[in-house]
Amino acid sequence: MKRLANVAPILATALVMMFGAPSAQAAREPVLKQVDLPHSYYWRELYLPQLTSGPSSASFLPDGDTLIYSMGGSLWRQRIGDPSATELTHPKAAYDYQPDASHDGRSVVFTRYDGNALELWRLDLASGREQRLTDQGAVNVEPRLSPDGKHLAWVSTEGTGHFNLFLADIDAAGLHHPHLLLGERKSTLDRYYYSAFDHAINPSWSPDGKTLYYVSNPEIGWGTGDIFAVDVDHPAQRRRVLSEETSWSARPELAPDGKRLLYASYHGRQHQQLWLTTADGAAPLPLSFGAFDRRNARWSPDGSRIAVIDNRDGDTALRVIETLGGASQDVVATQRHYRSPQAKLTLDIVDEHGQRTPARVAIVASDGRAYAPPHAWVSADDGFDRALQRSETHYFHCAPPCALDLPAGQAAIWVQHGFAYAPWRRTVDLSNGHATQLTATLVPDALPAAYGHFVSADLHIHMNYGGHYRNTPAHLALQARAEDLDIAWDLVVNKEERMPDIASFRTDADPASTAQTLVLHGQEYHTSFWGHLGLLHLDDHYITQGYSAYRHTAMASPWPTNAAVADLAHAQGALIGYVHPFDVLPDPAHDPVLSNELPADVIEGKVDYIEVIGFSDHKATATVWYRLLNLGFRLPTGAGTDAMANYASLRGPVGMNRVFLDTGGKRDAVSALDALKAGHGFASNGPLLGFLLDGARPGTQLVPGRHHYRVALRSPVAVDHLELVHNGQVVKTFTLTGDRRHLDAEGDLDLDGGWVLLRAWNDGADPQVLDLYPYATTNPVWLGDHVLAASARDDAAWFAKWMDRTIEAAAARDDYNTAAEKRMTLDYLGKAREAYRALATSKSSSTTADAGR
Repeated sequence: MKRLANVAPILATALVMMFGAPSAQAAREPVLKQVDLPHSYYWRELYLPQLTSGPSSASFLPDGDTLIYSMGGSLWRQRIGDPSATELTHPKAAYDYQPDASHDGRSVVFTRYDGNALELWRLDLASGREQRLTDQGAVNVEPRLSPDGKHLAWVSTEGTGHFNLFLADIDAAGLHHPHLLLGERKSTLDRYYYSAFDHAINPSWSPDGKTLYYVSNPEIGWGTGDIFAVDVDHPAQRRRVLSEETSWSARPELAPDGKRLLYASYHGRQHQQLWLTTADGAAPLPLSFGAFDRRNARWSPDGSRIAVIDNRDGDTALRVIETLGGASQDVVATQRHYRSPQAKLTLDIVDEHGQRTPARVAIVASDGRAYAPPHAWVSADDGFDRALQRSETHYFHCAPPCALDLPAGQAAIWVQHGFAYAPWRRTVDLSNGHATQLTATLVPDALPAAYGHFVSADLHIHMNYGGHYRNTPAHLALQARAEDLDIAWDLVVNKEERMPDIASFRTDADPASTAQTLVLHGQEYHTSFWGHLGLLHLDDHYITQGYSAYRHTAMASPWPTNAAVADLAHAQGALIGYVHPFDVLPDPAHDPVLSNELPADVIEGKVDYIEVIGFSDHKATATVWYRLLNLGFRLPTGAGTDAMANYASLRGPVGMNRVFLDTGGKRDAVSALDALKAGHGFASNGPLLGFLLDGARPGTQLVPGRHHYRVALRSPVAVDHLELVHNGQVVKTFTLTGDRRHLDAEGDLDLDGGWVLLRAWNDGADPQVLDLYPYATTNPVWLGDHVLAASARDDAAWFAKWMDRTIEAAAARDDYNTAAEKRMTLDYLGKAREAYRALATSKSSSTTADAGR
C-alpha cells in the first residue's frame, strides 16, 4: 500500500501539521518489496511459500515410495510408511521450499528465502552439495525440471516485478539462456486485486517435455486466471485449456499417462479440493471432497498416487492418496534426523498469579531461523525494518507448556500477552542433547482503574480467508486468548466468489466462546468503490449480495450504495462502521478518482464508528476523522486488525488493532456495542491511554472553560509523542523520559467549545508492534452541545469538494442495472453535498451536526 512518502506535497504538509515531520529512521518496508503487484497480503499468502511447522510442498522420487518435502524451512526425505525423516538442507537465516526432484532421482531444485529474495538452488542428493542457480535479487518460485532434465521452468519477477514464466537450459554448471517464455502483456481491464499486467504462474511439464501447463489471466478481471498450455518451442502457440476462477494455487499437473490434468479448485465451494479435467479441457469433475483445503498436489511417477498438502486438522499436513479407491496415508515425521546438533526446550508461561496463560511467542535460534513446536501455526509479519532485522518476525501462539527442538546454542525468546503485560524477553543457552525447562512469568502493566473498566475488542477479523490453515471458532478463541483479547469479531466476507466463513455466521455469541473470550460473527460489506463497511451484531440474517461495484461481473452496478446497505443493517439492529478507511489522505483537488462515500454517510447519520486504527494509515485516517469531529459529528473510533486469521503471512496477529471499551467490565455484545457507540474508550495497537477531564471519561460532554486533566500512559513499547489534541490542534505535549513507556500527569487547560482527546504515536516503526508504527487515541470528550470548531467552515468546504468528486465518479459509471439506481445514487450524494455546502457557509459556531441530516 502507498504510504506517506507517496502523498502529494500539499497532503504531506497537512499531515506534518497534524503529527509533525516523519522520522528519518522510519524504515519499515514490505516483505519482498521488489514485487510490483497490488494487495500484497493476497499474493504473498495465497501464492508464495511460507514458513509452517508442518509440510508445505512435496515431490516424489522416481521409486514412487519416497518423498522430498519442505517442512519448517528445510527439505526432508521420507519413505511413505516410515516414521523416520532425514533433513537434507538447513541454511542459516534462510528457509527452503518447493522441491522438485529430477526424473533420474539425482538432484532436487528448490527455492530459498533469505529475508530479501527467493532464489533457485539445486541439491545433489548423493553428495549433499548445494548449487545456487539464480542471483538477481528477484522472487523466483515454482521451479519445475523437464522430464529429460535439460530444461527448467519457473516463475520470476526478474526485470518487471511481475510474476512471469521463465525457461532456461540446465546442466551441471547451472542455468543457461534464461528468458521470458511468454513476454509481458498489459490488460485493457481495470483489475482491482491484480496487476494491470498479466501474470503466468503454476507451470508444469507434459510427460513428453514439449508442453507447459500454467495459469494466466489475459483479459480476466477476477481470480488468477484460466489454465493454459503452451508449446515451449513455439511459445506463440498457446491455448486455453479450462476457464475457471482460480486463486493462485490451481497448480495444474498432467498425469504420467498424458491424459488427466489434476488441479486444485474451490468452484462452487468454500474450500480448495482436487479436480480432474483432460489435456483438452473436458468437463471437470471433483476428485476429492471435504470442508478443508487440499493443495500443492503432485502425481507419483506411475500415476497411482497423489501427494497433497491439506489442512483438515487445522495446520498443514502431507498425505498420499491412492488414485484408485482414494485410500489416504499420512506422512508424519515422528523421528527426525537433523543435520546439526539439537536441544529440547519446554516453555511454560504463567501470569502474575502463577496460572498458565497462552501467549504469542517468537523464537530465533542460533542459526538465525524462527522455530515453533510441531503443529503450531507459524505466522509471519508483513513488513520489517531492514536496519533492525534480517527478516520479518515469525511467531506462534503457545498454550503452555510448549515443547520444541532447536539447534544447540543461543536462542532469543520473546513472549507477548496483549498490551497490559510487559513483554518478556530472554536469551538462553541450549546444550547439545540436553532438555531445558523455562518459565516466562508475565508482569502486568495495566492502566489505573480510575480511568475505566475496559474490555478489549478487535472489531475486524476474518477467521478464514483462503490461507494455509483451517480456522475454527474454538481456535479463534485460543488466538484471542493468547493475545489477551476479550472479544473477537469475525466479519464474514467474500474472497471473490467464495464466502469462506458463511457456515459459521450466526446472530448470537458463538458456542466456542469461553469465560475469557467472546467470539462473535458479523459481516464486512465489500465494495472497493464506496469503501468497505463493518456490520456488527446483525440480529436476523447475513445481508446479500454482500458486495457491489465489482467491475466485469454480474455485480458491477454501484448500487446498492453503502447508505442503502447501512439502512438494511440498521433495520437489524446492527452498528455500521467504515473499516480500514485511508492508506493516504484523500485529496479532492488532485486524486484521479475519489469515490469513498464516508462524508455522505456521516452527515446523513448512517455511520456509527470508524476504524481510526486499522489496516490503513492511522495518521491519514485520523486527519479525516478530526475534520468530521470539527463539524460536531459524534463519530467514535473503533479498531480492527483485518487479520486473516488462517494466514501464515499476515497483517496481524488477531487483536493487533483493538478498541478498549469502558463497559464496567461487562464482556457481552450489548454492553460492548453500547460503549462503542457512546465513544467510551480508546483504540490502540500497543499503548494504553487513560484520560479524564474534570473526572469525566471519553464520550462525555462538558461545558467549555477551564478544565483539570489527568492522563496516564502504559505501553509495551517506547512512545515518541503523547499529546492532548483540541479541535485538531495539539494543546499539550507531555515529556516522556526513561523507557518512554509510562507517564502519569495532570494539569489545567482553558478549552473553548468542540472536543479534546489524548493520543500517542511514534515517528516510525517499532519491531515489537507488527504495524506501520505505534499509535493510540482516546475518543473525544465533548465541550458544549455540538459546538463546531473554528475551522468548521473550511472543513465543511473540504468535504463538499470531496462530494463533488464522489458525484463525478458515480456519474461516470456506466454499469448501473437501471436508470433508477443511478438516479437514487446521485440524488443521495447530491443531498449530502448540499448539506456540507450549507455548513461551509454557516455563520454560527454552534450549528449542530444534525443540521445536515
